[in-house]
Amino acid sequence: MKRFFINILLIGFVLSFSTSCSDDDFTKSIYVDPDPLDPTSITYEFDLWLNDNYRTPYNLDFCYKLKDIESDFDYNLTPTSLKQSKRMAYLIKYLWFDVYNKVVSENFLKEHGPRFIHLIGSPAYNPSHGTVLLGTAEGGIKISLYQCNDLDIENIDFMNEYYFQTMHHEFAHILHQKKTYPKEYDSFSKGYYNPTAWQDRTMSEAASLGFVSPYGSSQPREDFVEVIATYIVKSDEQWNYILDLASKPGINMNGVTIDDPLDGQAIIQSKLNIAKQWLSDSWGVDLEALRAEVQERQKHIGELITENGL
Repeated sequence: MKRFFINILLIGFVLSFSTSCSDDDFTKSIYVDPDPLDPTSITYEFDLWLNDNYRTPYNLDFCYKLKDIESDFDYNLTPTSLKQSKRMAYLIKYLWFDVYNKVVSENFLKEHGPRFIHLIGSPAYNPSHGTVLLGTAEGGIKISLYQCNDLDIENIDFMNEYYFQTMHHEFAHILHQKKTYPKEYDSFSKGYYNPTAWQDRTMSEAASLGFVSPYGSSQPREDFVEVIATYIVKSDEQWNYILDLASKPGINMNGVTIDDPLDGQAIIQSKLNIAKQWLSDSWGVDLEALRAEVQERQKHIGELITENGL
């Protein structure tokens, strides 16, 4: 049965690098007149934690109180509950910021990470296209995550699909905006990208054509970051399942076998190799080490939640 809403990662990028995070003078705060913390507020303890764990070390505003000025007026949106906001804040630090601190360096996300993370409680539906927006990244500065009220801490696959794969996807965009990935990458699937009808491709069809997801088949830059993000969050079993699908003829949404001579598995592996080399050469990032750390931490999310009373 066809799902009406196909999950997408819609990127809203500003191509000018004049406001890139790497240009910030990190010795000064980007907040000229930051909102003071209110000791009488019921959120004071959490706000203080955010100040100590995001604003001070990363020069980053972690916004969980929905701001109209930071929202897309094309959608009817609701705020994230305080409980789910706390969980998201701890999980993002544990599964993203702390990972880069350990595997790359303590300064990496200080220099290259976003300066604004915005949590939105509801999905952003686009009924005309049958899609739902999962996240946006803007100008290497701001990342927005949607549907945070549906966070399920006991379902890592759900969390990866809706939040953490999105974050790695968006961050990979930020990185390749600053240092372009090799253009030979685009040649592997030349002629098979479809920016207007990718959502009509099944996972089987996409994999057989050398893509790790249907959305990855929309255009080259989405393909590139999807390979990185998917490889980081998927388990060995899940990644091998994608490769297995890629080794077989694709079956489209009508149940028809795609007659195409491409070796999808070999194409995906070649794309992954280029992504690994680019991350290493351009950023000093070991993708295998990064993935191993994320995979290990995913096993201990329950402990994180319990230890912090979330």
